[in-house]
Amino acid sequence: MTTAQPETLCRSCGGTALETVLSLGRMPLANALLTDSQLGKEEARYPLDLAFCRDCALVQILQSVDPELLFREYIYFSSFSDTIVQNAKALASRLIASERLGKQNLVVEVASNDGYLLQFYHQAGIPVLGIEPAANIARVAREERGIRTIEAFFGEHLAQEMSGHGEHARILHANNVLGHVPDLNGFVRGIRIILEEDGLAVIEVPYVKDLIEKCEFDTIYHEHLCYYSLTSLDRLVGRHSLIIQDVERIPIHGGTLRLYVRQGGSENRRPTVQAMLEKEAAGGITSFEFYHGFGQRVEQLKNSLRSLLLGLKQSGKRIAAYGAAAKGAVMLNYTGIGSDLLDFVVDRSPYKQGHYMPGVHIPIFSPAKLEEAKPDYVLLLAWNFADEVLKQQAGFRKGGGKFIIPVPEVKIV
Repeated sequence: MTTAQPETLCRSCGGTALETVLSLGRMPLANALLTDSQLGKEEARYPLDLAFCRDCALVQILQSVDPELLFREYIYFSSFSDTIVQNAKALASRLIASERLGKQNLVVEVASNDGYLLQFYHQAGIPVLGIEPAANIARVAREERGIRTIEAFFGEHLAQEMSGHGEHARILHANNVLGHVPDLNGFVRGIRIILEEDGLAVIEVPYVKDLIEKCEFDTIYHEHLCYYSLTSLDRLVGRHSLIIQDVERIPIHGGTLRLYVRQGGSENRRPTVQAMLEKEAAGGITSFEFYHGFGQRVEQLKNSLRSLLLGLKQSGKRIAAYGAAAKGAVMLNYTGIGSDLLDFVVDRSPYKQGHYMPGVHIPIFSPAKLEEAKPDYVLLLAWNFADEVLKQQAGFRKGGGKFIIPVPEVKIV
């Protein structure tokens, strides 16, 4: 059985001052959905421990699973989230205007998924290139959206190869990928190489401050190696002669930082960046003490959720769940919520339907199953898209169905 490789050095600065914040125990791979034929086989489980680097303030897990195992065949398709697609469309439209993009420019996205973002540049007549390691997803981008996509992991080597062929990015997008990267410094060097001299890298990462304050422990899994503050990001990109020119906080994925990164010095930095760096320092996010007690709060949330579900089940209520996402797998496995409490899980993605949740083996169906089975309660595992899901399920709620939202605290809506 494949084992996770333990890390003793910080993934960013190489330091040894790693302090454990939380241990979630041994967990299955969060996106490793099972087929009928796999149910009787032993699942691989790996330790999942979160740590803080006292030297550069990067929060990271202490185990590494082979990326080939995690990403070559993937089940997450961005286009099945209306929120993500709308966010992508608005961002592309804004950058086309502000950067005055045209047919002479190239827009590159790293971890481009199914072309959910690049399609908007493509429709505007701007050349695009997707870099996506998952062959099944890259194929959808090419065949269904006409997005030129190469199947590869991005890093320094690929960037040098592309640069050698004269391909440089006027805009480079890296949405929710920097947390997945084993070689952080090689990845950022690759960005530096592939960008045009006046090019712009737009990087989105979940914000560790929101993760801690909102108890978003289920966003911790083996694919997510790192969890960033602006401080840790600033130190990382600065090591490679890049500057965070501007930063925005956006609500997607439970709280995200959007960075605008260019070549150059600190004279190009906007006041918003310095203000946030100072706020992080004042708020303690750059010290281990900020993370102290997180594990205890996670345990309290676990007990609260289990207690609610057990009480509902004992009173004869039927309970299902919505969202076969990675965070759902973490939530169910860590809290010990299985088929004794949940009848089934639903998800919009047909690529997940007909499978089973890892570890707990709960079957996954289309959302139409809610209208058919009419459970009394639905545990919203995809809580980061609560507004979208609740709107989609207005009919179910009108019929008396209720949703349980577990994060940041357990509540019924």
